Amino acid sequence: MLKGFNYPLTPKGKSTLNPPPPWYYSADFLNIEFWADPSVVTATLPSGLDPDPKAEGHANALFYDWQFSGSNEEYLDPARYQYREFFILLDALFEGRPVSYCPYIFVDNDAALARGWTQGYPKRIGSIFQTRYYAATGKAGPALAAGSKFAGSVSVAAGRLAEGIVTLKEPVKSQSTFQQRPVVNLLHFPSLAAGRHDHPAIHELVENVPHDVKVEQAWIGDGVLTLPVCKDEELSDLAPRRCGKGLRASMAYVVDDLKTLKALNK
Repeated sequence: MLKGFNYPLTPKGKSTLNPPPPWYYSADFLNIEFWADPSVVTATLPSGLDPDPKAEGHANALFYDWQFSGSNEEYLDPARYQYREFFILLDALFEGRPVSYCPYIFVDNDAALARGWTQGYPKRIGSIFQTRYYAATGKAGPALAAGSKFAGSVSVAAGRLAEGIVTLKEPVKSQSTFQQRPVVNLLHFPSLAAGRHDHPAIHELVENVPHDVKVEQAWIGDGVLTLPVCKDEELSDLAPRRCGKGLRASMAYVVDDLKTLKALNK
């Protein structure tokens, strides 16, 4: 019997892109809140999700520098299980309940790409960079202090997609700052069979279920985000009308579950 969680399935299962859950994550991240054109946000949401009229186009842009592991110290293979990521979360409603929806996300690692597709994240390969924090600070790296700046950028083959800067003001004083809406994704897998191209094999809304979430070294300040126009890309349609707070922090959590909310292909 062939073994593996993701492709490829092999006799020993060693070649699979990912071990089976639980999956463990640790990261440094930047979060920049912004407000896009509400009509564009509405057009970007899938069937089953509604725009949140109170949000007025509110969204978040996030840059992550991740380390991943399964249950067998996979983090000791950093070439395979370190990666960087950028994504957008749009405020929305599911049956009246506040949620976030991820329409765009980019990673630089194929294992992360595969994990994301199983969770409904529409991941693509890109080039993502983020200013790193080191305990020994100097002119090459900012300290966790008022006035320090941390930046992130995203590019694909066609060009630059996003740039962000967070300027720190003060440490986060309340963990309520990190209370976020549940992330609801569109889990989609198409059908290539003739006559079935418009009838995906899987097309459903799913809710991600992270647990044991920890946040450390959190600072809050001002965020600035730009989404440049790029050939054959639509991310710039969500270009900020204005930006708000920025966050820089470290976090960890565990993933071993996914909740199906609504099938859309019946």
